[in-house]
Amino acid sequence: MLYSQNPTTEEIFFEIETDSLENVNKKINKLKKNFTEWRRKKVSERIKVLPEVAKHLRAHKEKYAKIITLEMGKPILEAKAEIEKCASLCDFYFHKSEEFLQPEDRTHWTNSHKKAYIEYNPLGIVLAIMPWNFPFWQVFRCAIPAMISGNCILLKHAPNVPQCALHIQKIFFESGLESVFDIILIEKERTEEITEWLLSIPEVAGVSVTGSVATGKRIAQVAGKYLKKSVMELGGSDAFIVLDSANIENAAKTAALARCQNSGQSCIAAKRFILLEKIYTHFMEIYLEEMKLYANFLGNPLEEHTRIGPLARKDLLENLDGIVQDAIQNNAKVLLGGNKAYFEKGYFYNVTVLENINSNMRIYKEETFGPVASVYKVSNIQEAINLANDTSFGLGASLWTEDLELAKQIIPEIEAGNVFVNSLVKSDSALPFGGIKESGYGRELSKEGLLEFTNIKTVRIF
Repeated sequence: MLYSQNPTTEEIFFEIETDSLENVNKKINKLKKNFTEWRRKKVSERIKVLPEVAKHLRAHKEKYAKIITLEMGKPILEAKAEIEKCASLCDFYFHKSEEFLQPEDRTHWTNSHKKAYIEYNPLGIVLAIMPWNFPFWQVFRCAIPAMISGNCILLKHAPNVPQCALHIQKIFFESGLESVFDIILIEKERTEEITEWLLSIPEVAGVSVTGSVATGKRIAQVAGKYLKKSVMELGGSDAFIVLDSANIENAAKTAALARCQNSGQSCIAAKRFILLEKIYTHFMEIYLEEMKLYANFLGNPLEEHTRIGPLARKDLLENLDGIVQDAIQNNAKVLLGGNKAYFEKGYFYNVTVLENINSNMRIYKEETFGPVASVYKVSNIQEAINLANDTSFGLGASLWTEDLELAKQIIPEIEAGNVFVNSLVKSDSALPFGGIKESGYGRELSKEGLLEFTNIKTVRIF
């Protein structure tokens, strides 16, 4: 049984039976049966559904946003923005997919043949294991490019957002994708068993995972066992580096948004703020005032003025508090917050800022999934780079300086899949997104994401 629990009220307001192995098998057989016909369709035929999907999302934005907020607590304005972002992704791939999937002529790269080119063929069924924190966006950014490139998708969504999964299924079914998309509803305890069985099936060609490092490692091992393609978008502990050549006011105000987006429950939210000592005091004065503004609007995520909602589950709240209390017990200094927010109901955590962090603390090593920031003072640029890289994660980094020539020198030194200069890190349909180290491998979005689950086939004619 899966259920929806409102993290604001703790009320269980939806329950549904999970899929039996027999049901999962029926869905796989449906996708196996329909893959050949789908892969043979021209790209121009596959993309015909995308404008209708985008139109539907925009027409029902309020409904879907409310479902997101009720199931995982995202502030309602951000939930609406998430639905709009999904629609924009459909727009992007409608306009660019034919170009991206065109065979690429390589005839003149060597003289030993009459013609040579690269073509991109789909692989089969892709298992998509998706998270709760962006319950529509993460599915769309995985499923749309994979299906448009000719694959079928079987979605295993996070257990705490079953209604999001069901509504996504309905959207795709009603748009004409019922033959090449489906969902399975599986309890957390059965995920590894079902995943291994699915990846053992020849027609299941790969798996895309967005989730924790632990989950990614387990599923990557299974994919490796069966030599199946895998893409991993895992955790992050993004550095936000501010140099003395930065626009300090802009950097400090953006830093608060970068930490508090989605109530801090984002892999690409800035989590470690690394400041040159020369600008430390100035930055912190502005930053703390901005963080207090977020703290003042912590509450019911269905209200449009709310900036910080609850964490999605009780266990997430307890884990975050454990990280913070460990830091405090090891002499971290609390500049703001530092504890749970005591509402009558709900999984709320106070906006928190900590300094005097050292490498013995959990917060130095672990991802803080919630509105908790750690602040570091460094004496020079090299120290800032070293600290930014001193993590097992490598998803994104934000670098702040008005000296763009200096920025160009620093960027190659930063170990991350994304480096943004004078902006917070965010995904965009037009640009590839992904990480390195324990943040994963492979790319989503743009042309690179479209090609991840294709056979890049070399053709030579003599």
